[in-house]
Amino acid sequence: MTSSPDQPAARVLLSQAHVTEVEEKLVVEALRSGWVAPLGPFVEQFEAAVAERVGVASAVALSSGTAALHLALLHAGAEPGRVVVLPSMTFAATANAVLYTGAEPVFVDSRPDDANVDPDALLSTVSELQKEGRDVAAVVTVDLFGRAADHDVIEPGLAALGVAHVEDAAEALGATLGGRPAGSYGQSAALSFNGNKIMTTSGGGMLLSNDPTVVDRARYLATQARQPAPWYEHTEVGYNYRMSNLLAALGVGQLSRLDEMIGRRRAIRERYAAALAHLPGVSFLGRLGPRRDDEDNCWLTCILLDPAATPSTPDSVIESLGSAGIEARHLWKPMHLQPMYRSARMVDTGASADLFARGVTLPSGSALSDADIDRVIEALGPALSGAG
Repeated sequence: MTSSPDQPAARVLLSQAHVTEVEEKLVVEALRSGWVAPLGPFVEQFEAAVAERVGVASAVALSSGTAALHLALLHAGAEPGRVVVLPSMTFAATANAVLYTGAEPVFVDSRPDDANVDPDALLSTVSELQKEGRDVAAVVTVDLFGRAADHDVIEPGLAALGVAHVEDAAEALGATLGGRPAGSYGQSAALSFNGNKIMTTSGGGMLLSNDPTVVDRARYLATQARQPAPWYEHTEVGYNYRMSNLLAALGVGQLSRLDEMIGRRRAIRERYAAALAHLPGVSFLGRLGPRRDDEDNCWLTCILLDPAATPSTPDSVIESLGSAGIEARHLWKPMHLQPMYRSARMVDTGASADLFARGVTLPSGSALSDADIDRVIEALGPALSGAG
């Protein structure tokens, strides 16, 4: 879409929902069916389709990825007096879900090459806590920016320590590790379908597991823990966490286009790499270590700035792009730097703080046109040279 001299160009967003006539048709079908309130045939279809895509036995569609994490941690036994170990570099929802249960969060730092949790530090932290006599209920791993964490190391390590593993795959649907899909690791996994994710149901999430007791318990708690009686009977606290049939219809359509949307995001990443990789002081998160990004879903493309080689900072780049009508953001601010969690225990190597200080996420949505990406790349020139 072009703009006239009197009409400013539309703002280029970081990760806008990409919805087509495919989704529109299914949502209209759901509306006309009369299944508007929570639950309905599209919910069941969506759950089955996502479980099949990820390669797990079953799934329960929920109101958010946070709800999925909360229910997964409850099943793992997180409660007051127990500890949950998780990465510091993540969105606040991961840590907040721990607090919902009353458990104590203990944070672990990142790998410097891809921002995912350092697997050796994670396992050694769990072992150290156990030696101290602390009761570790679970470990939550996070697949950051569409890249699976090092589950091939973490999963067997946690099994040997006898600790439940919950995978926060909110950002990583469609990513794999050695061919195994993100969302298939651990006792259970959580997905998010928020509006900025790789695919969306507007708002929503899903809990996945190969253990039917996990899914059955989550389904029960997510429906206000209603007992099977001819009236509303409740013996414990439940939650209003189920997904509506309308949103599930949107999800069915989005899932049918997931590979297409991942392909587009990868093409955008490659265009950025071709245009920016030669610039001094600019590198791409996930392309720095021995693992490449071939199996990432490319949800967000993130660059890192080397202060020794470029005068630009994340603040200056974000401000410069913003003045050109382009949205960019910092990487997740680590939890141990957040006012709310500064008193929490942290295994700190300095990696996540350094990544936060140097990282910028670029517009990556699959709905972006080639012209949009041209515009971002053109604006990045002066922004990354310090002239923006």
